[in-house]
Amino acid sequence: MRLCLFKPEKESTSVKQHTVRTYKSAEHLPRAEQLAWKIADVAADPVAVDADVVDMIGNRIIDNAAVAAASLTRRPVASARAQALAHPFTPGAGVFGVPARRRVSPEWAAWANGVAVRELDFHDTFLAADYSHPGDNIPPVLAVAQHCGLDGAALVRGVAAAYEIHVDLVKGICLHEHKIDHIAHLGPAAAAGIGAALNLPTETIYQAVQQALHVTTTTRQSRKGEISSWKAYAPAFAGKMAVEAVDRALRGEGAPSPAWEGEDGFIAWLLSGPDARYEVPLPEKGEPKRAILETYTKEHSAEYQSQALIDLARRMGPKIGDLSKVKSIVIRTSHHTHYVIGTGANDPQKTDPNASRETLDHSIMYIFAVALEDGGWHHERSYARERAARPETVALWRKISTVEDAEWTRRYHSRDPKEKAFGGRVVVTLEDGRLIEDELAVADANPLGARPFARPQYIEKFRTLAEGIITPMEQDRFIATVERLPKLKADDLIGLNFAVDPDLLAGAQPVGVFDWNARGRGGAANLAAMAGSGG
Repeated sequence: MRLCLFKPEKESTSVKQHTVRTYKSAEHLPRAEQLAWKIADVAADPVAVDADVVDMIGNRIIDNAAVAAASLTRRPVASARAQALAHPFTPGAGVFGVPARRRVSPEWAAWANGVAVRELDFHDTFLAADYSHPGDNIPPVLAVAQHCGLDGAALVRGVAAAYEIHVDLVKGICLHEHKIDHIAHLGPAAAAGIGAALNLPTETIYQAVQQALHVTTTTRQSRKGEISSWKAYAPAFAGKMAVEAVDRALRGEGAPSPAWEGEDGFIAWLLSGPDARYEVPLPEKGEPKRAILETYTKEHSAEYQSQALIDLARRMGPKIGDLSKVKSIVIRTSHHTHYVIGTGANDPQKTDPNASRETLDHSIMYIFAVALEDGGWHHERSYARERAARPETVALWRKISTVEDAEWTRRYHSRDPKEKAFGGRVVVTLEDGRLIEDELAVADANPLGARPFARPQYIEKFRTLAEGIITPMEQDRFIATVERLPKLKADDLIGLNFAVDPDLLAGAQPVGVFDWNARGRGGAANLAAMAGSGG
């Protein structure tokens, strides 16, 4: 069964569809006809960034900082930060939570900040032929910009290019039907964005994009079964690899070419095979890069396909009343929702009260049950171990199932914004036989939702998640810096990170390879610390 039904259409008079297929080694495919070259050409095009795109880039920088603040003390984030701080560098780049004077090598800053941004699954999203979190491009592009002394205009140029390439790849090439993780689109996009920020020539970006694809192609097992902290680490890894790929390309090193179209390449052996055709839309020469405006952020810290259903649960709860009287709940939804976060995944972990936070985040049955009971969602309380273990929650949770509905699948893939939907229809059957039904197509915070997010909502999200973590004065400084984004000087870019009280980050950390000698050689004490923290 083919899972990817999205058919990209021409979106404006200047966007062009590019057919991508496998070529035998005996067939000559000129560089100018290769997808990597076309991507590099778009990234290298010095077209001005539109004002509304600049504004949205600022929103997403705020959004990333918000979710990074909320995740600072979580172990995966602390571990990534410790790894980064073991690689001090001058001039270097900043790390979330750490004073600006402490700089690290840019690829390690991209790593640490990428994990902080991704840990809570609470930043922006774009769904089409595949899945994506385009905000994952910002940490590597920002880290390189800080290290290389670029200004705000260069950063904006790089982020706009990264979003454009990422969204275009997600529209054109489905990865998940072949169980390839979606970071295989992120790596090339981040490399292209870094190249654009640095004003590199097409040839250099071409090599970096292909290197990044080659080293960031991994399986979707990171999002299947017992989901671990690697779900947050995977995008950060792609960003780190993108920085390294650009560095190698700048030094004149090449890549496996053509990476997508080669006889033993990406399409032929990892996607739909030598006979497959993909259509990837890319801007024409001189066309502004506006794809970021097609993406959307989250109001709730959960997988994007649960956003509308959380809002729907909030609306349906009062109508249902006594939840103990519920006999069953069926969520009629899209193919993706059913098979990725629903009962169609056939993951027993999705109904296990002892499942990890990452697994609960990918269980719409759990999410809908808690949202019904609590009338909303909280990024910490809703995932607490004791919350998941409540007997009444478990009972309700296990009465919920999902089914694929062809109409919701069609709407999920629609190119018409008025039809596109990421929600579903919920049918609640009570013990007395009564039915309560309702549906919601898009989340309230979606651009077409009941309460679309704009700059005030992004700032509110930042202040809410930063409360008790970032001082009000530091919050104000950070927001003021973002407000000046396109006019920032090179020395100002470090202000797009934030610092917190060092005591907040002072918890004991297991010793790793990078700080083995500096922190007393770890050994048995390290293993004991890991065991004590559930590692």
